[in-house]
Amino acid sequence: MEAIRSPDPAHRTRDAHGQDAASRDASAVPDALATPEAIAARLDRLPATRYVWQIVILLSLGGCFEFYDLFMTGYIAPGLIGSGLFAKSTTSVFAMNSIAAFVAATFLGLFIGTLGLSFLADRYGRRRVFVWALIGYTAATVAMAFQHSAAGVNLFRLLAGLGLGLEMVTINTYVAELMPKDLRGRAFAVTQVIPYCAVPTVALMSWWLVPLRPLGLDGWRWVALASALGALVIWTLRLGIPESPRWLLSRARVAEADAVTRGIEAIVARQYGAPLPAPRGVEAPAARTAPPASRARQTSGNASFAVILQAPYRTRTVMMSLFNAISVIGFYGFSNWIPSLLSAKGFSLVHSLQYSFLMSVALPLGPLLFLYFADKVERKWSLVAACGAIALLGMVLAAQTTAPGVVVFGFFLNLTLPIMTYSFQAYQSELYPTEVRARAIGFVYSWSRLSAIFSGFLVAFFLRDFGTHGVFVMISSSMVLSMLLIGVLGPNTRGRSLEEIDA
Repeated sequence: MEAIRSPDPAHRTRDAHGQDAASRDASAVPDALATPEAIAARLDRLPATRYVWQIVILLSLGGCFEFYDLFMTGYIAPGLIGSGLFAKSTTSVFAMNSIAAFVAATFLGLFIGTLGLSFLADRYGRRRVFVWALIGYTAATVAMAFQHSAAGVNLFRLLAGLGLGLEMVTINTYVAELMPKDLRGRAFAVTQVIPYCAVPTVALMSWWLVPLRPLGLDGWRWVALASALGALVIWTLRLGIPESPRWLLSRARVAEADAVTRGIEAIVARQYGAPLPAPRGVEAPAARTAPPASRARQTSGNASFAVILQAPYRTRTVMMSLFNAISVIGFYGFSNWIPSLLSAKGFSLVHSLQYSFLMSVALPLGPLLFLYFADKVERKWSLVAACGAIALLGMVLAAQTTAPGVVVFGFFLNLTLPIMTYSFQAYQSELYPTEVRARAIGFVYSWSRLSAIFSGFLVAFFLRDFGTHGVFVMISSSMVLSMLLIGVLGPNTRGRSLEEIDA
């Protein structure tokens, strides 16, 4: 991959005459195109060149570690039990050494990170936060790998979740703000294709390592350390990504936003090989009227978080908060517990991990197959359809009693899960104004984290009292409720700029 050089003003280089590249670009940009409205329009008209996709790919690589980490929860659970740190069964599902407590620690960290720390991305910028959040995750994960008590594992698992929660909110915020409106759906699909490749990776590593003790170290510890090492590599690759021009506008830093946008345009134009398309809807200064209240707020630099509880955002906030809380029961109820569910059906540890790996291969294929349609299907309806498919496949999977049946229908269920995740992450990122976008996403997304904390205990309860069939009935029911929420309350967003959706 070609190295990305940041077009931020701080990274300018000067020519032989002492003039920097950003200044030369500025002379070619009329004043009418250096206003907040025009800068947003210039970003929305960027063609899909290599540079644009490189930024998306580098951001997506950071997302690999949330997916690796979340799915690792289920895959290393048998290893945690085998090492004696956690118990296979406890008198209480709330016991510290239960797998449900390990799952809860993961999502408690994610909950605090998404709800309590997302303001950092709105205050200090997208680039700075997503670069450093990964370092916090790496340090906590390394520490977790060397713990020798259930309490220690759970503590550092929680701390790793803080970094991941903040990281994912910031990535989604940045992708929504930078990508042109006609490419936004495909960009979010890519942010799922690449991270979901981490799932078969962690499944394969768990299948190989969890039953073993390489160099005298428990296999599950090696699985965790591999994630920390990969995070450090990605951290270095992402240092050259530019700041979000829309965030700079939200802080009233219009000149910097214009300079960063010109830097991006220069690289894109060079790769495009032709003049960039003219920005749409940009008028001469004399012809412009006062901007709508929503756009004026975007450049004020001091919007209150309470705006997400006012019209028209109130309905969106309630809808996405409920959706996140309900849908996660189905999503993580399956993904985090599949090895344990297979064990409950009578499959051995090795076979349950092997079948989990075979099913996980489908996860990156879902958004990859849907990539062509991502910007051609209205976001809310792709989300509704994905939830319906998950509900149906969950019930079919519950009825399977043979290994081939479990693998085949588990494969199709895993094919559908990432279509739902890419759709809702793109959707909720489009629904809020730039100044509070990270905090808004963090707020609605945090309900999924909070719900996931209790979903582990809920699955444990249903598995104990109603068996695997009861677990899958619960999963399907949550998906049906999610369909109704989005189908009834959701606005349309496809092909609209963030400013149009805001207004």
